[in-house]
Amino acid sequence: MKILKDNNNLIIEDVKSFNIMQILECGQCFRFYKIGELDYLIIAHNRVLRVEQKDNQVILYNTSMEDFEKIWSNYLDIHTDYNSIKETLLTKDSNLIESINVKEGIRILKQDTWETLISFIISQNKQITHIKQVIENLSKEYGTIIGEHNGVDYYSFPTPEQLAGTTDEALRNCKTGFRAPYILDTSQKVASGEIDINELKKASTSEAREKLISIKGVGNKIADCVLLYGLGRTEVFPTDVWIKRIVEHMYLKEESKLDKIQEFAATHFGELAGYAQQYLFYYGRENKIGK
Repeated sequence: MKILKDNNNLIIEDVKSFNIMQILECGQCFRFYKIGELDYLIIAHNRVLRVEQKDNQVILYNTSMEDFEKIWSNYLDIHTDYNSIKETLLTKDSNLIESINVKEGIRILKQDTWETLISFIISQNKQITHIKQVIENLSKEYGTIIGEHNGVDYYSFPTPEQLAGTTDEALRNCKTGFRAPYILDTSQKVASGEIDINELKKASTSEAREKLISIKGVGNKIADCVLLYGLGRTEVFPTDVWIKRIVEHMYLKEESKLDKIQEFAATHFGELAGYAQQYLFYYGRENKIGK
C-alpha cells in the first residue's frame, strides 16, 4: 500500500480488502451520502470527507496528510490486515467462503463512541434511511456547521452537552419518537459524568457492556453494537433478528435463544467474532438467508 499526495487530495494505492460501498452500507454507520458509484461523502469526527474508489486506488478529496494520520487511517481501519483476518476465519469455518468472497471489502470502522451510542439508540425499530434522517435532524438542530459540499452545509454530531439541555418534546420534533427520553437520559448522564465515555474505553468488554446496559433504552444488541463499532471490541457478536436467523440457518439448524447464539459465536469465531458477524450479516441480509 502506498499513499500519494495529489494537490489537496490523498491517493491510497494497492489497498487490499477495501470496498467503500460495502464498508458504509453494511449497517455499521449512518452519516454517509452516496454521490456516485463507489463515491461517497462521509461525516465523522467533525470532518466532511469525500471518498472515491477507482480500480486499485482510494481517493480522499481535500484532506491533509495530518488529518489522514490523525483521523482517517484509524477511522477507515486502513492498516489492519484483513486478508489475514479472512484467512484465519476460513481456516475455522468453510461456511464463510461465499460470504467473504462476495463481501470481501468490508472493514469495521473506528467510530466515535458517543455518536455510536446515540445512533444505535435511534436505530431501534427503524430502517437505515429513517435512522440517517433522524441523525441528520439532530445534527442540524443541535450541531454546528463543519463543512460544505456542492453548496450543502454539513453539521457536527451534537455533543452530550448540546443534547442534555434540550427537552423530550424538542427531540420528538426531530422525529426520534419513543427514543426521545432515552436520548435525553443518556445525554444527561454522559454530560454529568455519571456515564464516562473514557472509562468505557478503559474497561473490560464485560464491564463496558454492563455499564452500557445500565443506560435506559440500551439492551444487549445496542450495547454490543457500541462495543464493536464504537469501542473496537472485535470479539463481540451483535445479534439482531437477521443475524439470529442466519446463525440458526447456517449453523445451529434450530431456533435458539440469544445466549446460545452468543456462546456459539464466542466458541466458534473467538476474537474474530465481530468480523465474522459483519460478513454474515451483510451477505445474509442481502440474500435473505433464513427468512
